Amino acid sequence: MAKTHKIIAQPAPGTRIAPVRNYTDEQMQKIHDLGEYARSIALPQTDPYYEWESRWLDKPDTLPRYMRAAKWDFEDAKKRIKATMEWRREFKPDLIPPDEVKIEDEGGKIIINGFDKDGRPIIHMNPGRQNTETSPRQLRHLVWCLERAKDLMPPGQESLVILIDYKTTTLRTNPSISTARKVLHILQQHYPETLGRGLVVNLPMLLNFFYKGISPFLDPVTRDKIRFNPDLLDLIPKEQLVSDLGGDHDFEFHHESYWQQVLEICNIAPDGTRAQVQISMSKVSQESLLEGIPDDQRDKQLTSREAIAVVA
Repeated sequence: MAKTHKIIAQPAPGTRIAPVRNYTDEQMQKIHDLGEYARSIALPQTDPYYEWESRWLDKPDTLPRYMRAAKWDFEDAKKRIKATMEWRREFKPDLIPPDEVKIEDEGGKIIINGFDKDGRPIIHMNPGRQNTETSPRQLRHLVWCLERAKDLMPPGQESLVILIDYKTTTLRTNPSISTARKVLHILQQHYPETLGRGLVVNLPMLLNFFYKGISPFLDPVTRDKIRFNPDLLDLIPKEQLVSDLGGDHDFEFHHESYWQQVLEICNIAPDGTRAQVQISMSKVSQESLLEGIPDDQRDKQLTSREAIAVVA
């Protein structure tokens, strides 16, 4: 099979998005109340970041994720979403200019490519391809990649897969425990309920200490989602898995080709904004985006989204 530089940006045909979220009336009311609270502390319309904060709050997965992360404890959910709103105003994850972090991508240490059997986009992390020194830009690159993976989530999907391949990784290229702690903090505090699966493959014995070192900083929910050396074909369609890991997708990383594909597919402008107007999540546009999802599951996805829209 010929090598390809083209990434896979859609789930396999016939993929059934999972898990499907169904909420009780009480839970829907809490989601609504959390939205009211978030808007009460939102930026004024005169603030330059107001539009982006509003877009984030209006996304159908934002409020439910924070309620689930708080185990439906309303006061805890308020603290969580307030902390993230403050972080996003400072970090501006949805406005990171591509050129700011492009150099971090040159070696292919983080690649978004393919989907698992539940329709989750896969972020491939390859620590052995580390090409820069530790700096805040590395974290901004990671966050940029998280945002792009979220852009690729099909309707109804709220989580992603992080697949870490330690092949060729050395003590020099592996991130420090300090860096890993910062990554975990961002993922767990500001992208709650976003990690669907954490898959670790080809971990050498030499680096076992690394996971022992970060284990105390993993919350129980995150820890339960991490699997070491699983059979990847049990979780990822063969045609969606790169050939280096046993799949049929004979992908070869080429920096410029990969980078341009991600920018074009996600409609990212040079200043970090969107090159095209985002599709309104009305029922009509949802139905067009849900093409390829089985009818019975399509109805569930629409019902869940519409219910949130009605309550909120």
